[in-house]
Amino acid sequence: MTFPDQKYTSMSDYVTAYGEQMADAWASLDGAAVGRAADLLAGVIGAGNLVYACGNGGSAAISNHLLCDFAKGIQTDTVLKPRVVSLSSNIEIITAIANDIAFEDVFVYQLKTMAKAGDLLITVSSSGDSENVVRALEWATGNRLKTVALTGFGGGRTSNLADVNIHVGGDNYGVIEDMHQSVMHMLAQYLRLQAMDEGLIAERKF
Repeated sequence: MTFPDQKYTSMSDYVTAYGEQMADAWASLDGAAVGRAADLLAGVIGAGNLVYACGNGGSAAISNHLLCDFAKGIQTDTVLKPRVVSLSSNIEIITAIANDIAFEDVFVYQLKTMAKAGDLLITVSSSGDSENVVRALEWATGNRLKTVALTGFGGGRTSNLADVNIHVGGDNYGVIEDMHQSVMHMLAQYLRLQAMDEGLIAERKF
């Protein structure tokens, strides 16, 4: 069975049940895996290489939000200058590739155009099995990019392809996407914290 598997008599009851699912998903998160992703990101950003992100639907929104929180958030009060590209953000190139070539290639085509060895790709996919995300990750792995996959449900193919898989134990898209968004925020805030003057931390909002 998956959540939800029944109707609820009140919104209040559903809030409680959803919160319990979130608590279980949070408990499933591997902090060490998130730490490995943070280390990869720190190295790539410090070297001046590019960070790419991609996903579909709600995961596309997380990829676009990642661009904001990484490119602006991480460099606030630090000397870091993250260079970040969301492969999900440019509707013109996405629709051109989808129409003229294949929707499955909308991310990998952009990577082939721009990415270099030493860059990093973050894929966001609840199923871990979206074909356009899988193709991007396969190409990145074969061309010496560092890779991080955010997954849920059973993990899918991307969970086995990436250097680091951050898996959320859950079977509800909303819960998984909520957790992926939280992981994105934690990575951005942690990297900012590590690069800040400690005396500023208590004075700033995160």
